[in-house]
Amino acid sequence: MSGKRHLINILLVSSLLISGSAATAKDAAAPQLGVGAQYDTTHVYVAPEDVDKFVASFLATFGGQSTKQVVATVTPTPSSTTSQLLQTPVGTVSLFGFKTPIPYPFGAERTGYLVTDIDEAVKAAKDAGADVLVATFPDPIGRDVVIQWPGGINMQLYWHTTKPSYAAFATVPENRVYVSPDRADAFMRGFLRFSHGEVVSDDAKASGIEIGRPKDVYRRIRIESVFGKMTVLVTDGHLPYPYGRELTGYEVADLKDTLAKATAAGAAVLVQPFTSDRRDSAIVQFPGGYVAEIHAAAK
Repeated sequence: MSGKRHLINILLVSSLLISGSAATAKDAAAPQLGVGAQYDTTHVYVAPEDVDKFVASFLATFGGQSTKQVVATVTPTPSSTTSQLLQTPVGTVSLFGFKTPIPYPFGAERTGYLVTDIDEAVKAAKDAGADVLVATFPDPIGRDVVIQWPGGINMQLYWHTTKPSYAAFATVPENRVYVSPDRADAFMRGFLRFSHGEVVSDDAKASGIEIGRPKDVYRRIRIESVFGKMTVLVTDGHLPYPYGRELTGYEVADLKDTLAKATAAGAAVLVQPFTSDRRDSAIVQFPGGYVAEIHAAAK
């Protein structure tokens, strides 16, 4: 009997090794579907009457330009919105001013990532543990899908019929993602597998000043991939306003100068500048309600 048990154990271990090798090979063979950080946008929704004020303030703060505003249906069900792209040296915004009620679950997706193949991207995202909230649908210039990662992180993937060509950013913005300790590792595994990204840092005792709790510590993870930068903030959800409301962090050369431009253009500083992790940071709110983190290398 002991000989049979020994043989069974050997077969089980062999089976696990083969399965693990097959899974590793499958992951290694997964295609790189990203195009570049300059094609990834933060989705910003403001009331129609605030669109022009937001555009003027955002571009006055960061520079850049807007594409021509159009009115279109960008959802798979009937709706109408103004739509335009704000392209700056430090990040891009897809701006929507809905003239009709916003169909669910639109408005909750934080970013749009350009992919080389929308069908392959959906498959890769599902294989990596994402859920499809809105199945692939056509829009005026391509196709889109809305997915959700473990931890409740919604994002849109998109593909253009005509391949776009945008200049690279002067500095790459960071997608700022807040997740719970229970779902952080699942989110990380899934997103890293999908994006082919790498963990740049994983600090279990980052300063709580970064989330408005200077006497505490929390876990902060920084990721980089072809889709750009991401900072994952792992918290218990006990967050003072406005932490957790900011979707994107923009890196600038001079924080003081940028904040002066922002306030002169109608933005409000919600969190005054502070220094942590070799960067000076602040949080601002633009006309229309969009909240953003802005940072520069500490001097």
